[in-house]
Amino acid sequence: MSDSSLLNTINQPEDLRRLEREKLPQLANEIRRFLIDSVSHTGGHLSSNLGTVELSVALHYVFNTPEDRLVWDVGHQSYTHKILTGRREQMAGLRTKGGISGFPRREESAYDSFGVGHSSTSISAALGMAVAARQKGEERRSVAIIGDGALTGGMAFEALNNAGVTDANLLVILNDNDMSISRPVGAINTILARMMSGKAFNVARNRARSVLGAAPGLLDFARKAEEHVKGMLAPSTLFEEFGFSYFGPIDGHDLGALIPTLENLRQLKGKLFLHVVTNKGQGYKLAEADPVLYHGVSSFDASEGILPGNGKLTYTQVFGDWLCDMAAADPRLVAITPAMAEGSGMTCFAEQFPTRYFDVGIAEQHAVTFAAGLAADGLKPVVAIYSTFLQRAYDQLIHDVALQNLPVVFAIDRGGLVGADGATHHGSFDLSFLACVPNMMIMAPADETECRQMLSTAFEQNCPTAVRYPRGKGTGNKPSGDLATLPVGRGKLLRQGHKIALLAFGSLVPAALAAGEQLDASVANMRFIKPLDTELIVELARNHSLLVSVEENSVIGGAGAEIERHLTERGINVSLLRLGLPDRFIEHGEQIELLAELGLDGSGIVCAINKYLDKPE
Repeated sequence: MSDSSLLNTINQPEDLRRLEREKLPQLANEIRRFLIDSVSHTGGHLSSNLGTVELSVALHYVFNTPEDRLVWDVGHQSYTHKILTGRREQMAGLRTKGGISGFPRREESAYDSFGVGHSSTSISAALGMAVAARQKGEERRSVAIIGDGALTGGMAFEALNNAGVTDANLLVILNDNDMSISRPVGAINTILARMMSGKAFNVARNRARSVLGAAPGLLDFARKAEEHVKGMLAPSTLFEEFGFSYFGPIDGHDLGALIPTLENLRQLKGKLFLHVVTNKGQGYKLAEADPVLYHGVSSFDASEGILPGNGKLTYTQVFGDWLCDMAAADPRLVAITPAMAEGSGMTCFAEQFPTRYFDVGIAEQHAVTFAAGLAADGLKPVVAIYSTFLQRAYDQLIHDVALQNLPVVFAIDRGGLVGADGATHHGSFDLSFLACVPNMMIMAPADETECRQMLSTAFEQNCPTAVRYPRGKGTGNKPSGDLATLPVGRGKLLRQGHKIALLAFGSLVPAALAAGEQLDASVANMRFIKPLDTELIVELARNHSLLVSVEENSVIGGAGAEIERHLTERGINVSLLRLGLPDRFIEHGEQIELLAELGLDGSGIVCAINKYLDKPE
């Protein structure tokens, strides 16, 4: 019998539901082996998916999907769901250009009832679906699957609060694995841990084991009953106060407990809350030992595991090194992350300066206003945040930071195209939504040295500042260890050419230089989006017949639009071609592939300029 003898027979959930229940553990083991092999070749989210194999099998076994709606929070734990819903063969192209997404997407499958990618949205969406079913008189179930890390997000509690006063049939499943990406923090995690470790419960359990140990049949019965007893002894009132009926916690890897529980809950009406305990990385020793390392992976040898990287520094590493150095130089520095310590490069800082490090959980709005409060009382907060996560705190950035002109530094990682995570994570809009905010200073580095210098420059200011840098490795320009700054609002002419001037921002400066060589064009590294170097722009406009702005940001409202505004205000009449990300959401794929497709590599820039000038390519 092959390692995938059962899995190969499952093409849709209907096939799964025809299996004898006794065969489901074997299927789960086959899926887990398939996941390890598949993700080791394609890259992707591994440890979170290994932790939800049995839960995914049980959900599709019990619920009548896609008629019953499953809403996965974040969605980086939905690979088994994809495998069971007709996409097993497509997993070979997971997150590659033209392949399936790493997240649920409505356009990809009828079983993906809601498109996700960011945290804490599932309960709101599933509640909306439950209310829609009630309004339409349809008998179907709505299920939100949310992790304990995502439950730290305020939106999840807004949804729970609203659900409590809504007449709808909704099941919320808490996948409690004591992890989000970084380890979760805050009172919610403490409460959940207390549920599992209460002294009274554990003393009673241990005594019962010693008494029943001589009677294996009774001991087995007691183990099965234990999960139900937990629900009575644990402080489930937290969720019952929201109007939910609480069940659990139960072992999320025990199909014998999961399936009967879900079958019972499917027959019940009203707001239900099931607490399921899982182990991130389950079944793969390396991922169990280090679930953070195996959360999001590139391709690797599954037998050897992930090996240490080398070579060029990433911009994230540049930020992490600068943060530690600046903190040593200035005791006012405090650093904040919304649950992305590893992803934002803050682990060393957290170890070296634990009292000045604040992980606020998946709570971007709170992170920004918390930083504003710190700044209002004389500290110098640095908020390390992904571009797309800052979108979730836009009102706080405007109302609580910029309006009060508070000196908060935003270290914005993943600016521009991020690659395989796709549209939900591409940092396509930050220059546009930041440039229109008064009091903001915005910078984008062309290399690692500039990144460090800009962070130091930002830290010196007495206003809100943002340094926006891309995902991945830099150019190889290793920065020195000093804390040198740059002159504010000054770009740099890198190449003197004729007729055409390329005004490049941040990550696309190297591509602009390559295009400049082919066209014999002038090339400027603009460095600052706000304030723009108007003197340099005016000088280039006077000496060239065509200006070309180049940015890895939406062409609408971005740096090029700011250049156009400045030229118009000064009455300067010069042709301006604005190159950037188009007015559509960009799919997933390798960064280099996507930039080439969008005409934002060197040859693409040349083609765009020639087309604008009506020249043959």
